[in-house]
Amino acid sequence: MTERQLRIDLAAFYRLVAGYGWDDLLLAHLSARVPGEEAYLINPYGLLFEEITASSLLKVDLQGNKLLDSEYDISPEANVIHGAILSARPDINCVAHVHTIAGMAVASQVRGLRNVSQQSMMVALSLAYHDYEGVVLDPAEGPRLVADLGEARHMILRNHGLLTVGTSVSQAFTALYNLQ
Repeated sequence: MTERQLRIDLAAFYRLVAGYGWDDLLLAHLSARVPGEEAYLINPYGLLFEEITASSLLKVDLQGNKLLDSEYDISPEANVIHGAILSARPDINCVAHVHTIAGMAVASQVRGLRNVSQQSMMVALSLAYHDYEGVVLDPAEGPRLVADLGEARHMILRNHGLLTVGTSVSQAFTALYNLQ
């Protein structure tokens, strides 16, 4: 896959999330690893999901430093989550993190997601949890989040939201759709 195609796919993912109403103003993030590089694409802080285009996506290194000029920056909490996962898991090429109403409701429940429906069972065997540590600004949280994710594709961040990963943008979207 080329970077150009990846940009198109990731921008489409942003538009899907906005269309489903899963975005949260500026506080959610989707990222995708740039093929053959130690870099990833992510939303610029300051644009709504519905405004994101392939060309507006930021290209950053795994530490969150911008690699291409942009008037926008990456939000600091985005790299703690996305940079940590993409650095630690070379098998993962896309990470999605959102704060949906339903996701926040389940993330706030002590028991988490209950296996009471066919939809919940679709993610049950690949579901992890990460305890809330406050606003994700401390880089030291990254390794703990990665450890809690383990080999799972779906994660509930307690009192925080939902996270999914995939080998591709489409796989991360499907995981998010099923978890949501």
